[in-house]
Amino acid sequence: MTNNYESMLVFSVANGEEAVNALVEKFKSLIEAHGTIDSVDVWGNRKLAYPINYETEGYYVLVNYASEPDFPAELDRIVNITEGVLRSLTVKK
Repeated sequence: MTNNYESMLVFSVANGEEAVNALVEKFKSLIEAHGTIDSVDVWGNRKLAYPINYETEGYYVLVNYASEPDFPAELDRIVNITEGVLRSLTVKK
């Protein structure tokens, strides 16, 4: 049984564009390994509503996917231990 999810990931732009692109590809491949990606919407650099770790800009990526119910918890765990991720939010559609 699969459920549909939506994950918003905000990456730090302090390490450069190559680091951001590497993180985007890392999480896309991780999600593809555990489910099917419906769409990836790259919003790009946006000003944050408030500073996070003294940073005022972030790189936004919105991923819609279908996966097993236990995968979002694993994705959240990996996001939390990955350097360069400012914020993330996963919701079940």
